[in-house]
Amino acid sequence: MDNRPSFVMVGIREDVVFGADVRLVQPVNLYGCMIGDGCFIGPFVEVQAQVVIGNRCKVQSHSFICELVRIGDDCFIGHGVMFVNDLFANGGPANGNRALWKGAVIGNHVSIGSNATILPVHICDHVVVGAGAVVTKDIVEAGVYVGNPARRKEGISDF
Repeated sequence: MDNRPSFVMVGIREDVVFGADVRLVQPVNLYGCMIGDGCFIGPFVEVQAQVVIGNRCKVQSHSFICELVRIGDDCFIGHGVMFVNDLFANGGPANGNRALWKGAVIGNHVSIGSNATILPVHICDHVVVGAGAVVTKDIVEAGVYVGNPARRKEGISDF
């Protein structure tokens, strides 16, 4: 009996649309997505199908941007940021049933700190999400958001 695993190659598929002056640090795994002008994508980043990343964004190493995420212009995604599109609506993983997945929309001039987790939410323009924060609800007011679940931090000067 031969129990050899099957291998899936990682890299950059031909169906990725790149804007001008994009910089990538290999290895990356990009497929079916759009990357805007002047973006930087660090090593060990995965950007899945149907993701749109705006212009002049920086995505640091070890981040995961799952299907159905849309990121605006001039955004910063820190190291190890995880986006989630499956909320286990039926008590467990969707197991490929994409109809159960939900998307996230990130506004312009948003900075997301290292190791933050972003559930399917809308985040308005001019927001800072602190390192390690877990965003579980829409953010509709500019400001700094920290904690689990992420809440607006009062007393910090806004943009």
